[in-house]
Amino acid sequence: MKRIVLVVMVVLAATLAISCGASNGKVQLTFLEVLTSPERTAMINGIIADYEKLHPNVTINLISPPYESADNKLTMMLNNDEKLDIIEVRDYTLRQFVNNKKLENLEKRLAAWSEGKDLLPIALASARTADNIAYIIPQFFYIKALFVRTDILAAKGITVMPKTFDELIADCKKVTNKKKGQFGFDWRGKSSEFKFSDLIQLSDVPNIDPNNIYKTADGAFSLATPEAQAALVKYVNLFKDSVPSDGINWGFNEQVNAFISGVTPFLIQDPDTVSLVDKQLGRDKYTVIPLPVGKSGKAVVDYGFASLGIPSYSKHKDAAWDFIKFFSSAKENAAFCKQYGPLPVHASTYADDPFFSTGVYQAWRTEMSDQDHYLFVKYPLGSEKWPAWPQTHEQTMQSLLLGKISPTEATAKFADYWK
Repeated sequence: MKRIVLVVMVVLAATLAISCGASNGKVQLTFLEVLTSPERTAMINGIIADYEKLHPNVTINLISPPYESADNKLTMMLNNDEKLDIIEVRDYTLRQFVNNKKLENLEKRLAAWSEGKDLLPIALASARTADNIAYIIPQFFYIKALFVRTDILAAKGITVMPKTFDELIADCKKVTNKKKGQFGFDWRGKSSEFKFSDLIQLSDVPNIDPNNIYKTADGAFSLATPEAQAALVKYVNLFKDSVPSDGINWGFNEQVNAFISGVTPFLIQDPDTVSLVDKQLGRDKYTVIPLPVGKSGKAVVDYGFASLGIPSYSKHKDAAWDFIKFFSSAKENAAFCKQYGPLPVHASTYADDPFFSTGVYQAWRTEMSDQDHYLFVKYPLGSEKWPAWPQTHEQTMQSLLLGKISPTEATAKFADYWK
């Protein structure tokens, strides 16, 4: 009898403990990041620590898989409905998660969030990438601008910054002196090189579809338009006239090294390049200006982003949203982007924070606010043909630049691929 009473008392005590824990509002959230690196993970842990100090009843467990396998890890956990409350979603994984019904619709929460009204138009558009529904809140953006070695241009007597790609190409020719190892343009030959050639080539096409860079408004294949074919010839000539021969194999590191060393004074890159150039060169020798425009009068600009979302099956959606609001607030977002390098998502940051409201970041502010001259476009990431496209484009462009095929043949290969 005593044993039975004892068992009953233990069960009651356990039940009471669980009940008290629930009444005290103790919540443990699981947060999985995908853009993992030691430095970035440390930053996120710092934000989590600040949040937990303000919310002592909440603990957040950060999962940081290796960068190379993080997307697969997230996909597997979502497919198995494993415990997750906050997740990082990339621009190119969003559609997959939405199709599988693994993301919570955030529209009502976004509408009630006071700082949601401060999000940039491009941030709201990114949030609604899938089905025009806000399934995610963007953390930051990668958008290209033109880095310029002002000291090198001054030595060459160039004091007016190029406003068009034709002016940029002319300046590249003026600067180039192959015998002295001085070249004009910082080429990209490897690793997503299509994003650089597309920018120069398709900015000459007047009616690009913003929802698919490879289509025009009337449904034609953009790379096969007369304007794009003429611009492809121009692009090849830029390589021949103003680029080191080994530029055909350059990736990000080679580009930045060539810019810092002074081999090339013009570099098209994303904002995370700023901190690298600041440390090794200094802003007295360079600046960043908005991208030149093409013959269309606009620059066709693609953009990348990462975001935060809530799994549709999470049991702590309100708590997860509260953390996302904290992480995505103008104050926290600006501080995070200062350390990490990309562009913040709030309009007020570019007006009120001196770090972003002055200096080189004004180039990106101009691009994001000047809709008359900058057309933000999307790649067809949801197409079944997309995964093999970067390699197909790179191989074709290598053959073109090496003179193995003609521009017409290259265009035919591109058209056949997407046909």
